[in-house]
Amino acid sequence: MNVRIEPSWKEVLAGEFEKDYFSILVSFVKSEYENHKVYPHPKSIFRAFDKTPFDKVKVVILGQDPYHGHGQANGLAFSVSESVAAPPSLENIYKEIADDLGKEMPNTGSLEHWAEQGVLLLNTTLTVRAGNAGSHQGKGWEQLTDAAIVELGKRRKNIVFLLWGSHAQKKGELINKRDHFVLEAPHPSPLSAHRGFFGCRHFSTANAYLIMHGKSPINW
Repeated sequence: MNVRIEPSWKEVLAGEFEKDYFSILVSFVKSEYENHKVYPHPKSIFRAFDKTPFDKVKVVILGQDPYHGHGQANGLAFSVSESVAAPPSLENIYKEIADDLGKEMPNTGSLEHWAEQGVLLLNTTLTVRAGNAGSHQGKGWEQLTDAAIVELGKRRKNIVFLLWGSHAQKKGELINKRDHFVLEAPHPSPLSAHRGFFGCRHFSTANAYLIMHGKSPINW
C-alpha cells in the first residue's frame, strides 16, 4: 500500500502498511472523512512522523487523541497552530517549563519548533471525529503507533520518553529501559496536573540526559 509519510518512517513501518489491519483502518478513516467532520486535516495525519524523521528522534512525547475541537488538531500531540490559543493541557506544560527552566510563557500554541529539534509528538490515535473524543480508538491506529515505539526502542539508543498519564504510561511496557530513559508523571490536564505533573522537572531532566549522552538539548 502506498502511504504518504516521511521516507525514513516509511521504511521502518513498511511491514505495518502491508498488514490486514492497516487496510481495514484506511477504509474506516476514508469513510469517516467522507461522512463526518474529522480532525486533523488529512494531509496532517502523519505530521508527527513527517516533522521528526526516525533517525532524528531524541525525545518522544505521547498523547492520546488529536484535539477534537474546531481548528485545534494539527497532527502534533499537544500542539495547535500558530493562530490558535493554547488548550489547558498545553498551558500547564508551559507553566511547568517556566518553573523548571525559568522561561517565559510562549505566546503561541505551536510546538513545531520542538518537532524540528527531534521531539516526536505522537498521538497514539491519529484521527478523531469532531467533538467526539476517543471516537477513532480501537480501529488500528494504536497498532501502528505501538509499532513505531517498538522500532524506536529496538533500532535507536538513549531516547527520552515522556509518559504523562496512565494511557501513555501503559506504552512504557514497549520500551527497553536499559537502552532508553523513561520519565513518568500525571497528565498535564487541569484534572490531574496538580497531582505531580507540576514540579516533575521533566524538561531539565530530559536535557541533562541528552547532554550526558552527547546530544544537543532541546530548546523547550
